[in-house]
Amino acid sequence: MIPYILNASRKNKRLISVGYDLLAIPLSIYMALALRHGTLLPEIPSSIISSILITTIASILIFIRLGLYRAVVRFMAEKAFGVLMIGSGLSAIILATSSFLLQAPLPRSAVIIYLFSVLILIGAPRLFIRAIVSQLGKTGTEPVLIYGAGNQGIALASSLMNSDTYRPFAFIDDNTKKQNTVIHGLKVHPSYKLDELLENSNRTKVLLALGSASNSARKRLLEQLASKKIEVLTTPSVNDIVSGKAKIEEVKRVDIEDLLGRDPVPPQGDLIQQCITDKVVAVTGAGGSIGSEICRQVALQKPTKVILIELNEFSLYSIEQELNTLKSEQGLTLEIISILGSVQKENRLKTVFETFKVDTVYHAAAYKHVPMVEHNVVEGVRNNVFGTWYCAEAAIKANVKNFVLISTDKAVRPTNVMGTSKRVAELVLQALAKRQQDTRFTMVRFGNVLGSSGSVVPLFHKQIQNGGPITVTHPDIIRYFMTIPEAALLVIQAGSMGKGGDVFVLDMGEPVKITDLARKMIHLSGLSEKHSQNPSGDIEIEYSGLRPGEKLYEELLVGDDVEGTEHPRIMTANEVHLSWPETHNLLNRLDQACHEFKVEEVIDLLLEAPAAFNKQGDIPDWVLNQTQKNGAQ
Repeated sequence: MIPYILNASRKNKRLISVGYDLLAIPLSIYMALALRHGTLLPEIPSSIISSILITTIASILIFIRLGLYRAVVRFMAEKAFGVLMIGSGLSAIILATSSFLLQAPLPRSAVIIYLFSVLILIGAPRLFIRAIVSQLGKTGTEPVLIYGAGNQGIALASSLMNSDTYRPFAFIDDNTKKQNTVIHGLKVHPSYKLDELLENSNRTKVLLALGSASNSARKRLLEQLASKKIEVLTTPSVNDIVSGKAKIEEVKRVDIEDLLGRDPVPPQGDLIQQCITDKVVAVTGAGGSIGSEICRQVALQKPTKVILIELNEFSLYSIEQELNTLKSEQGLTLEIISILGSVQKENRLKTVFETFKVDTVYHAAAYKHVPMVEHNVVEGVRNNVFGTWYCAEAAIKANVKNFVLISTDKAVRPTNVMGTSKRVAELVLQALAKRQQDTRFTMVRFGNVLGSSGSVVPLFHKQIQNGGPITVTHPDIIRYFMTIPEAALLVIQAGSMGKGGDVFVLDMGEPVKITDLARKMIHLSGLSEKHSQNPSGDIEIEYSGLRPGEKLYEELLVGDDVEGTEHPRIMTANEVHLSWPETHNLLNRLDQACHEFKVEEVIDLLLEAPAAFNKQGDIPDWVLNQTQKNGAQ
């Protein structure tokens, strides 16, 4: 019978429900009379029969009006049962009223008994079917533990009740007021029972629903969970849910941002707007990881124009489309102008800056992948050093007021060509800042950003999904990390604080040991590390050796001479720099060496510059090495 009901069409299900209620209502009245009189065969006068007919028909019409038969039984919730209670109450009133008008000998107590009996006879089968369907629907679903019994956790549990993927079986919450209570049929347990719950039930997934908990609190919790063999997933943020960007049930893997535990510092409005609002802003390298985020942040501060300068056609098209979408969604009035070209073309840049009367330039165009630049020395120097110089000279000639260079921690005591080229670029801007005062030059130095191209985090996720191994260059290697949005906002704010030639350093927080990061990502995926003590583990960590030019650790300062600023996460560094004649001489010699493709001479000049270049072994430039091989043959 139940399979037939479950497989019936929506129309037939409604007819079955109405038909059942047509029988249940008079039966409920009969049960009320039987209980009132204490006999199975009570005497029922014709007037009571008439009242029963009136009550049955009227009750069905009320239930129809209230929408009871529109409710899908398997999804019936509190609202549907509320409708049932209202309808049953009205049905009891109709029974009492019709009996009074017909002068039927119906005891008043029978009406009260009827109210409860009709609720049971109509509601109980629906609950029963809902329970059966719920269990059938959960066959094959994965049981999960929800960590957090706040509004987000409750909403998640409610949503997952009808999920075909996950089945919540309990809550965990640190709030003592919520512990040992029952929500949606799920008990709320204290956090110290986590191991017991997981062990007894053999469950391996935990869904985090921490609501507005701080990043530092999330980090502490994840540190605890990382020591257990459980997969940890998170729910979308409240803001994403409210804005419609995500649904509460769209769980995802733990973001690395949660492992960092950095609580955001609200941006200072005056610093954000100073160089952008009602101004013309140009961004070089607009299609890159940092450049594109700067474009997004700039667009939100209502400039009159945003000039996107990018060498890669597809990257330029992508950021242009994204900004046009953002413009439409936010009701922005800015003009978006896409310029395809290289930062090594000074005349092209000067023409662009003059034509559009650019006020501020954010220079994010650079080659940043250390091994790639090590293998292509001349192009790395051309793009990072001369691209910066030409762009800066174009800005001066076009009377650009503000010029901000996005630099890197790899420019500090560099062991590779990429870092050295960025340090020389800083020296160029410092010298230009002293040569003239019309264009204000500022440099902002920070470490690795999460989610950028070449970042280890997406690489590790991919390697875990493929079953490993995870490749780490060295067991002791450490890095600083920051999210792309935070980095972009801090760059914009730092750029507004410069007086000319300033080198700003961003507070990157605590350094992260890459091996520890890899282990946490393995454990939070519900897997175990495979090693000599655990040969049956899931994912192995392999050490591939330091790549060409790679350091074990990065620094943010050349010296110790650093001062705070009005922003808690931005510092200013006072470092050695050259005069413009000295810088110009270095650039001319570098230019000649690059033009003649004399890689060894380029390296010697980088060593000669006050960039603290600590070259590690031979430079693995592809062309240089092949030339040397050809000469030896």
